[in-house]
Amino acid sequence: MAYQMQFAPVLDRAPELIQGTINTIVLSGQSIAIGLAIGLTVAIVRIDGPRWAAGCGAAYVEAFRNTPLLVQLFLLFFGLPYMGVRLSADTAAVLAMSLNLGAYSTEIFRAGLLAIPRTQIEAGLALGLSRLQVVRYIIVIPALRVIYPALTGQLTLTLLGSSIASSISATELTLAASKIESQTFRSLETFLVVAAIYITITFTFRLIYWLIGLWLFRRRRPKLASMGVPAIATAREVDA
Repeated sequence: MAYQMQFAPVLDRAPELIQGTINTIVLSGQSIAIGLAIGLTVAIVRIDGPRWAAGCGAAYVEAFRNTPLLVQLFLLFFGLPYMGVRLSADTAAVLAMSLNLGAYSTEIFRAGLLAIPRTQIEAGLALGLSRLQVVRYIIVIPALRVIYPALTGQLTLTLLGSSIASSISATELTLAASKIESQTFRSLETFLVVAAIYITITFTFRLIYWLIGLWLFRRRRPKLASMGVPAIATAREVDA
């Protein structure tokens, strides 16, 4: 007897799926913001920080890159209460995903920063650029151009990895789908709809990343003359 798919019972629970989608986006957005801040900070410390701080940063990176996200999530949610620290499921999920992304983005940021030649920075200073302008036009933008594909790919993995948070009952899309599936007994239909939602979210985020990259890397390069560089250097542009 052929299986007959019925999407009506699943679509009738659309408000729950919509709320789960919103929760997933919020959860992922918070984790991405915090994780990128952690990654950039640790990357700078590993490059220019004192030896002990660089060692701590390296230990953090290795610890989180060599253990599964699910284990990290369980340690924070189930392990911290033994130390007197209790986190809600959503807070534990954001913290685990942020630390996980921070570890991976540290190495991505570090690769980009190390790709900028020291002589290029010295040349910018010699042309009369301020240190802030050097950081903006000679370090940050070129480094981001180098690492942008890898970085956005890691951000996409963080978004999709938010589904693991359902294992501790964090309120996100996969948990909402599990509840709907258990009540409608329409497993195939439920997770086909959820897969379509994840694909839509992922492509939306990728479009946003593409637009950000377009704004960062394809805008007109600033003329040195507009930044107060002597006339002898105005024929050249900052290689951003």
